[in-house]
Amino acid sequence: MPEREMPAGATDDVDAVTRAVLTASRLLVAVSARSLAEVEERVTLPQFRMLVVLSTRGATKLVALADLLQVAPSTAMRMVDRLIAAGLADRKANPDNRRETLLQLTEEGRRAVADVTARRRAEIAAIVERLTPTQRLALIEALAAFNEAGGEPPAPALDDAEPPPLGWAVDVPVARDA
Repeated sequence: MPEREMPAGATDDVDAVTRAVLTASRLLVAVSARSLAEVEERVTLPQFRMLVVLSTRGATKLVALADLLQVAPSTAMRMVDRLIAAGLADRKANPDNRRETLLQLTEEGRRAVADVTARRRAEIAAIVERLTPTQRLALIEALAAFNEAGGEPPAPALDDAEPPPLGWAVDVPVARDA
């Protein structure tokens, strides 16, 4: 993305941008919390993150799942046990290696991820609709640059089959200044 020149009189105020991003993050956390309201009796936010990883990855070994979530395998196992008890995930033997167990979502787990994602998308869309077209374009450019600097891949489009990640990069190294 080409860098635009600063308008005359503008300052490069890292603190002002940081405050604006922190404020936006509070709004996004509130949207996320509201979108999880329907499933919060059954799963915690970390467990929901696990559901999302399973929804995007498909059947996954426990060690790989723990690594993607950056938790200890024992923590991941406890989370999986709770998701299985809630009917949102299950285990199956790896067809390529019968000694391995793969973890996967149940149909109910897939539905939970899709419902939460749809609620989140609808609430964010309602907020974005209140912006002018010029503000929308500026927001797209600013957030694309912010996400790229943070190493977060773009969320899929509305008509993509895969649900979007929920705010953490699992495969992309964090971009850092050298």
